[in-house]
Amino acid sequence: MRKIIFSLLVACAGFITASAQKFALVDMEYIMSNIPAYERASEQLNQVSKKWQAEVEALDNQAKTLYKNYQNEVVFLSEAQKKEREQAIVDKEKEAAELKKKYFGPEGELYKKRVSLIEPIQDEIYNAVKGIAQSKGFQLILDRASESAGIIFASPAIDISNEVLAKLGYSN
Repeated sequence: MRKIIFSLLVACAGFITASAQKFALVDMEYIMSNIPAYERASEQLNQVSKKWQAEVEALDNQAKTLYKNYQNEVVFLSEAQKKEREQAIVDKEKEAAELKKKYFGPEGELYKKRVSLIEPIQDEIYNAVKGIAQSKGFQLILDRASESAGIIFASPAIDISNEVLAKLGYSN
């Protein structure tokens, strides 16, 4: 009998502490899609990315053209001319690879541009979420759009995405 009463007390204590914690969800994709500055920044990044990709592809195509021409003329070239043409092909391929790394590498121009355009918006969203969490006493706010959260079901009543947008000055 004592074991049953003790088990019930432990279970009740667990329910009381669990109910004392407050959780909320936000949908970062939804929030960002409702912020015009984010949409403009994304479009600007896409345009710059396409422009830079075209530059890289142009150099790749030049290297391919040099190689095709080399293959067509290889039988007519002296050893010195062959080496010169081969070096020109290698140099062009290297130039394309370096340009690709410059633009799209881990610390490349696209990364720097993304940081300068997107990070201030993300910081603003984070501060809005943090302010709402502190004012409403939330201990945890999950991003329901993130695949890593693994949320199977979430009540719409705890989604504060619209409040975040309102706090940022964007109404929906």
